[in-house]
Amino acid sequence: MIPQSFKDIVSNVEYAGFLNTLSLILFLITFVGIAYYVFNKPKKFYQEQENAPLDDDINIEEKDEEKDDNKTSH
Repeated sequence: MIPQSFKDIVSNVEYAGFLNTLSLILFLITFVGIAYYVFNKPKKFYQEQENAPLDDDINIEEKDEEKDDNKTSH
């Protein structure tokens, strides 16, 4: 018999119920772990990260202005 779907493959395994339960538990542990990690970061970390792309642009513009100032002052 050729299995036609994933359900057929999994249902024919001896420990199918155990494997399904184990995969659910691993998923939940991973999900809860990531949620715990995210919510325990200080709020300041996220405030710094939300401005990171803008800060890079500002820093690049400031460096360009400094180069222009140095060229005109010499």
